[in-house]
Formats: sequence, C-alpha cells, structure tokens
Amino acid sequence: MLLHTILIKPASGLCNMRCSYCFYCDEMDKREEGIRGMMSVDTVKNLIKKAMRQAGDEICFAFQGGEPTLRGLDFFREVIRLEKRFNRRGIRVINTIQTNGFALDEEWCRFFKEHDFLIGLSVDGTQEIHDRYRHDASGGVTYARVKKAADLLDSFGVAYNILTVVTRSVSEHTREIYREYKNNGWNYQQYIACLDPAGEEPGGREYSLTPEAYGKFLTELFRLWEKDWRKGRAPYIRQFENYIGILAGIPPESCEQSGTCSVQCVAEADGRAYPCDFYAMDGYCLGNYNENRIEEFFENETAKQFVRESLKHDEECRQCRWFQLCRNGCRRHRIRDDQTGTYRNYFCGGYRMFFEKCAPRMKEIAGYLRK
Repeated sequence: MLLHTILIKPASGLCNMRCSYCFYCDEMDKREEGIRGMMSVDTVKNLIKKAMRQAGDEICFAFQGGEPTLRGLDFFREVIRLEKRFNRRGIRVINTIQTNGFALDEEWCRFFKEHDFLIGLSVDGTQEIHDRYRHDASGGVTYARVKKAADLLDSFGVAYNILTVVTRSVSEHTREIYREYKNNGWNYQQYIACLDPAGEEPGGREYSLTPEAYGKFLTELFRLWEKDWRKGRAPYIRQFENYIGILAGIPPESCEQSGTCSVQCVAEADGRAYPCDFYAMDGYCLGNYNENRIEEFFENETAKQFVRESLKHDEECRQCRWFQLCRNGCRRHRIRDDQTGTYRNYFCGGYRMFFEKCAPRMKEIAGYLRK
C-alpha cells in the first residue's frame, strides 16, 4: 500500500500551552506511558527512509504535537537534509507543521519560507473567545502572541491556514469570528468540532459542543461563506469545499468526510505508530518505525480492525437522505449501540439541520462548478 501522509509528533505531547480542551492531553493520560520525550535523529531518519520507500509520487510529512516547534529548529533542518538524502526517486515532498504559534520568530519564518512549509496556525476566533480556553503554561492569555506570529508569517510570505476548534463558545459567535478572520486576511480556514474526553459522555464539559449548537454554527458559517462566494471573494473553508466536491463527484480529501477511517501511521516521538491522531492510545499501537517495515503497520490486525470498525454505520444512518454527504462524520464523534454493534454520530441532529438548510445551495454551487 502506498503511503501519502505521515503525522509526526517530534515533541510527543509536550506543549508550551495548556488548552482546556486538549484531546492529546486526554490521550496521554489514558496511556501507560504518556509523554514519549523528544524524537531522536535516528528515529526520524528511520521514519523518512522507510516512508520514501513506501511513497508513490508524493509524500507529506505533517508535524504535529503537542507543540512540534519545541523540538527546535536544528531538528527540522536535519529533517530537510534527510528528505533530500533519501529521496532517490524524485518524489514530491510536502512539509506541513501544525503549531500554536507561541514560539515562532523571524528565524523560524525564514526557515519555513526557504523550505516551502505549509503552516497550520491554531486560533479560536476573536481575542476574548480564544483566550477563554487557550492558555499558556502559567494560565495566562495567548491571543496577542499568536496574532503576532500570524503577522510574522505574513511579513515573510509564508503560506498558512487557520485551524479553529469549534467549542460551544466559538459556535455562539460565528458571525463575529467570520468578520474577524476576514479583516485579518485569513483566507484559508479549517474548523474542527471540539472533542470531549475519550470514553466520556459527550456534552458535559463547559467547552463541549452540542449537536444543536454545531448545526447552527455550520448553517450560519455557510450562509456567510456563500454570500461571499457569490461575490467571488469567499475564503477557502475546507469542510464546505469537501461537501461541494462530493456533490460534484470528487472524493473528499478529509477523512472526517470520507465515511471510513484510513491508517495514517501517526508517529509518536519514540517511533511508535498509531492508525490515527485521535487514537494514539495503547490498544491501537501498530508497531514502531525503528523496528518494523511500514507495510507491517497496514498488515497489522489492529489496523484492519480499526478500519472495519469505522464501516459499522447505524442502519437508520445508512438510510438517511443525507448519508452520502454526512457519511457519519468522524469516528471519534460516533456513539456505539451495544445491541447492534453499530455507530451513529453524536452530531447527527446538527448535521441534519445543516444539510436541510444548506444542501440545496451546495448542490447549486456543485452544478455550477461542474459546468
């Protein structure tokens, strides 16, 4: 099987911020060994060498955390050197890094620009909303420092997306946030529904997103986006682009919208591999980049079962008129029916609300694009 993307955690779950809703902190708490330290040069060497052998014409190394910049700039310079050393077939190599922006300075930005990194910068709306849950290690506010990082990226011409976690608070200020991002020139946006702790009844935390709130958020955001789309000045919003692509006959690139999980071969700092960032827990370990071939990760029974489990959609869900668009959403948001062994997405009601109100417009746009 060809490898397209590897999510790499060079600093494990270590972070210079303490976000209230951090799903990876929750996952580390549920592992026998939480933090895996810093990734060694030997481990990233093994990973890159094996990935280059397993790749097709293109490979993406996506660095995440925790906070990946904590591993230091010299590590990433070594990454570039190793990519060049082991790229013997002229593969197109893409590097991305998801960061909270807290440590970015001019040296980082020069490096990103020189080596064509795509940056994902985490921002949760306006300053007041962002600072509610995204704190530094001492509990202080972080928005001003993150906004400064965005301005630095702009000044160096570095390409970046804004990634926003949709908490209950974010969902209540859709128009305000859309306007803020527009004023900031943030034209590439991703929104991800907030995760409650694994194994916990959803909706019980202060930051928790309810199905109704999510449905209202998606509906209002789409209407704002569509209004600008008709004027030829809409931002790129990944979720909407994927839904419209589905309606136009284009397979979605977002795993959340594909209806089935894939094995992403997430690499923890010590080389251990997992099928997904949301399942980097002990029962899902596929092996280790320092010891196993990548083919073995895909052949692993744990990986096969992981994919099979994602196909167990509730029968009523399968019969729903919106199933081909919704596809039961992200597996981490699904709730298992113990009687049938199938799953239905916690946000089902919100998706129905959104599609009923906005799918006709999305179909129109898809039809226009097909022409």
